[in-house]
Amino acid sequence: MSHAIRIHEHGGPEVLRYEEVDVGEPGPDEVRLRQTAVGLNYIDVYHRTGLYPVPQLPSGIGLEAAGEVEAVGANVSDLKQGDRVAYASPPLGAYADSRLIPADRVVRLPDGIDDRKAAAMMLQGMTVEYLIRRTFPVKKGQTVLFHAAAGGVGLIACQWLKAIGAKVIGTVGSNEKAELAKAHGCDHPIVYTREDFVARVKEITGGQGVPVVYDGVGKDTWEGSLDCLAPMGMMVSFGNASGSVTEFNPGILSQKGSLFLTRPTLMTYTAKRQDLVASANALFEVVLDGRVKIEVNQTYPLAEATQAHRDLEARKTTGSTVLLPES
Repeated sequence: MSHAIRIHEHGGPEVLRYEEVDVGEPGPDEVRLRQTAVGLNYIDVYHRTGLYPVPQLPSGIGLEAAGEVEAVGANVSDLKQGDRVAYASPPLGAYADSRLIPADRVVRLPDGIDDRKAAAMMLQGMTVEYLIRRTFPVKKGQTVLFHAAAGGVGLIACQWLKAIGAKVIGTVGSNEKAELAKAHGCDHPIVYTREDFVARVKEITGGQGVPVVYDGVGKDTWEGSLDCLAPMGMMVSFGNASGSVTEFNPGILSQKGSLFLTRPTLMTYTAKRQDLVASANALFEVVLDGRVKIEVNQTYPLAEATQAHRDLEARKTTGSTVLLPES
């Protein structure tokens, strides 16, 4: 019998239940996966708490994992039993040792990327890909502000932005995280707990501000992020780690310099199969050639997902975290 983490109600980490599940055979357009590594991401917290609604309860949870194809549906022609694959996509249910998933949401893994690294990088890495290559395509020589620079998305972003030739300003929560971000390409880590990040950004940029802010923090950094932007700069709000921005007057964008605002999601940017594959391949390329290194800094048994969520929300984790199903 397979096991999965499921939620029967929204709430704190304690609502995560480790349960036996019956997986069954794949439908015509599905594959069944034996999963070896599962990615932990902050969006999982949003689904657990109900900030992002789930289709129905009880529900699986998790959007990212890697493993091996066990069985394929009748209409699936480009995957076969034994293929090593990964994904970062709905439907929810990645926190499991075996599952069914639509075949068009799965990508085949190159030999140079192992399962744990794949599970740690797909969602975070493709998020960085669309943010810095498509939402606001960063050019060599530009200076950007990236919040939570020592997190999983942040560490990948710092490295990829440096490979492009950008100057990276990043906010972090401690001196230790500042050192970590700096080691991964962040030129100017700002410890927001003791420094005014708006004043520091203005100082670093000679009062000009930055053309883009990438903000996955939300409520706590919202106003300051807008104040860091140069005229006609773009605010890219892609997460709510500190809570949602609940009230917003669009007139503020004109007052602060004809600013642009977007609230993108990975799911929109990878909704089409060709976009998903292109994003994954771009990520594989920078990881395989060494421009971006993926570090799994924490692992937990899948059955201990509750503790993993507690540590994630307490900001005790750095880089990427992987949950390990029982083999």
